[in-house]
Amino acid sequence: MGDPRKQRKKYTGPSHPWEGERIQKENELVRKYGLKNKKEVWRAKSTVGRFRQQARDLLGTAGGEAETEAKELLNKLTHLGILNNYSLEGVLALTIEDLLDRRLQTVVYKKGLANTIAQARQFTTHRHVALGNNVVDVPGYIVPRDKDERIQLIGIPNSIIEKQEKKQKEEVIGEAGKKPEEVKEKAGKKPEEVKEKAGKKPEEVKETKKDEQEGN
Repeated sequence: MGDPRKQRKKYTGPSHPWEGERIQKENELVRKYGLKNKKEVWRAKSTVGRFRQQARDLLGTAGGEAETEAKELLNKLTHLGILNNYSLEGVLALTIEDLLDRRLQTVVYKKGLANTIAQARQFTTHRHVALGNNVVDVPGYIVPRDKDERIQLIGIPNSIIEKQEKKQKEEVIGEAGKKPEEVKEKAGKKPEEVKEKAGKKPEEVKETKKDEQEGN
């Protein structure tokens, strides 16, 4: 069978480990997009760098073959939803955020299928996210633009999704089951009364309750 192919790194790390501005920006990207670690930032940066390098090479090349390659590159990036300006100059202006915005985890969160970006990653890795009939459990999958509407959540018995939906239904039912007098009394409180009650010490609140009980 022969020796297996050597797995090569798909990204290039920073040339210097201690750069304050770069580290701060990478930390912001990790928090914003719910990434697992900075390797995902470096992988996205390397991918965008390859696209930009290819565009630079094509801009400096003339001929029918170069035009064909440029068209294929532009069609690919447009299909993925990464490129908005259909030109090689638009490819040179690509940023890491343009690629990270098309990750499955980010798209799930932006579509409102998850409450937080971290929950979107959890749903994906736990196989709760599907593109049509196909389950995708890779948060970093780049979603083609024409498949945005096919993204859906699929429930599994005793899953976190069903528990969350059940909890939301119980809260709605509990709110709807309140008597009109309770809702009216709660809504009719003046801001001064709420502020006064919130500012009382525990001893004062306890004493007030005791006086009310004695008065009844």
